[in-house]
Amino acid sequence: MKQSLGNNTGGFARVQLKNCQRWFLLLLLAAGQASAAGDPKNGAFLFQRCASCHAVGKYASAGYGPQLNGIVGRRAASTKDYKYSEAMKKSGLTWDEKTLAAYLRAPHDVVPGTTMRFWGIKDEQQVADLLSYLKTF
Repeated sequence: MKQSLGNNTGGFARVQLKNCQRWFLLLLLAAGQASAAGDPKNGAFLFQRCASCHAVGKYASAGYGPQLNGIVGRRAASTKDYKYSEAMKKSGLTWDEKTLAAYLRAPHDVVPGTTMRFWGIKDEQQVADLLSYLKTF
């Protein structure tokens, strides 16, 4: 009888431990998803270095680079007020979040021959923050 009770108690402890592990994993996943969503306020701060070439907002127009209003879901090289590189015109890209993130990380890898003079953003959270900000326009 004692042996049986000991096994049940040990089984109960294992179940409790597994439940704790599951909750911990769910908590980690939720935290990862929250950070992957991006912070538009930090994205606005990060956009300051983009603003020397690009514009967003009600009065945005092309400058040294194209305006970025509605960039998510837009076909590459599709605004009328900017002269795009041949590489960008021929890219056939549509700027979804995955493509934009890859482009922000390494523009010349995604569109070889692009005229964008930018080395890229290596920090994944900064990419997520910048995308979150751009999606507000």
